[in-house]
Amino acid sequence: MLTHGWPGSTVEFLDVVHRLAGHFHVVVPAIPGFGLSGPTTRPGWSATRVAQAWAELMARLGYRRYGAQGGDWGSVISQQLAVAAPGSVAGVHVNYLPTPGAADRLDDADRQRLARTMRLAANRHPHQVLFAATPQTPAYALTDSPAGLLAFLGEKFDRWADPATPVPDDRIVAGVAHHWLMRTAGSAARLIKESGLGGSLPACPAPLAVAVLPGDITQPVRALAEQRFDIRQWTEFPRGGHFAALEVPDLFAADVTAFFRTLADR
Repeated sequence: MLTHGWPGSTVEFLDVVHRLAGHFHVVVPAIPGFGLSGPTTRPGWSATRVAQAWAELMARLGYRRYGAQGGDWGSVISQQLAVAAPGSVAGVHVNYLPTPGAADRLDDADRQRLARTMRLAANRHPHQVLFAATPQTPAYALTDSPAGLLAFLGEKFDRWADPATPVPDDRIVAGVAHHWLMRTAGSAARLIKESGLGGSLPACPAPLAVAVLPGDITQPVRALAEQRFDIRQWTEFPRGGHFAALEVPDLFAADVTAFFRTLADR
């Protein structure tokens, strides 16, 4: 199961589905309130509730054992899916994993990574603060103007990607169009308010694979991640940013395939 993040949609995985489908069945749902799922109309759709819905979805589809992958919100949801269905989730692969902690016994490179994570936690992106407080306020403007929505979301695809691997323009337009046509700018924004800004979540009980992208907004520190997670695979990508499946689909698909085939062999 592949889970996208914000400001993304299921478009994030268009370039990797065919690469993965030769090895696995691939399920790519839209987070409730995002794109093809349509806007949510009732409160309560937090990342934890989405994970519970994913567990129910996979059960109804007949999958008793499966893996989960995600970046951004997809990382949180995939980890929480392992909490919601520990007997079903064989492993979780993430390409985003902030790892706050103490700098003791870290080398200089890891200290720099930790400092970047802590700066991000202390200085949240302005949209995160706004969405956590009053997501409905910008929803009116974003739902009223396609140019405004494209500028607002397109900026994130531009700034959060690795300059060496920019997200293709047609993929950006397609992703934004999902939110525009389905009128989900506001409901997608509410995910932060429903889930909370920061805070701790139950630790993922499943084996974890981590893909580290050099151009991402933050990089995890392995020594800190291993204190909390059962790390089975750790890959330092040579290029790529926040949108791994869009920026480096070949590397992304190969890493995901290697991890889950290893689990299947076991």
